[in-house]
Amino acid sequence: MDTDFRRPAASWFEDLPADRLLVEMSLWSADLGRIEPDMQRVEAGTDIFHIDVSDGHFTPAILYFPDLVARLRRVTARPFHVHLMVDDAVLESQIEQFAEAGADLISIHAENADTSARLAQIRRLGLKAGIALKLETPVAAAAPYIAQTDMLTLLGTRLGVKGQSLAPEAPARLREAQALVAAQAGGRRVVLAADGGIREVTVPVLRGAGAQTVVMGSLAFGAPDFAARIAWARGLARAAP
Repeated sequence: MDTDFRRPAASWFEDLPADRLLVEMSLWSADLGRIEPDMQRVEAGTDIFHIDVSDGHFTPAILYFPDLVARLRRVTARPFHVHLMVDDAVLESQIEQFAEAGADLISIHAENADTSARLAQIRRLGLKAGIALKLETPVAAAAPYIAQTDMLTLLGTRLGVKGQSLAPEAPARLREAQALVAAQAGGRRVVLAADGGIREVTVPVLRGAGAQTVVMGSLAFGAPDFAARIAWARGLARAAP
């Protein structure tokens, strides 16, 4: 391992606050020409840095690669959540590479093949494991994997394209996912995440529907008052049980 790596405490996941909305900062929306100072600028208001990885096949975009993630691991000790949107042919090797690069949590898609084996691989590497669902995938598709999952991420927009509006069905899908986790997690913590369509008018709706973390991009990176934006997000009311 790179001796310059900065890592969160081993208990970082267990230490995440459960009494407020968590903020994942999407590095897709950082100033990519000044990414290190931009990360440092928002670090104090960030619970988790969210890193989208896309191979141009599973999704249309091409995003982030292991060497860059390893370099950014020197910048912050905040947890890195790597969201792999990659084809099955490279998924196993991508998990290995991003684990070595400094990921703390890796999410794969329920739409990937051999999902259970890949979640087991992530856990063998000592990382937290997540499942993500495309907007068009039934929430029930996550059910077989809840026992292996630490975070369940629901996409509220079509995958891999920035700037879309939140799909109208997204809140109902979060409520369904909240019920699924309550029924199948056996009291174990599984964080429910909302990703896509994150706007000032949608975050309260998503929070009210059960989101425990939201993946913020320009809403936070581009905020005139970053600290005020984070305080607003963290103060939103929790979902009803």
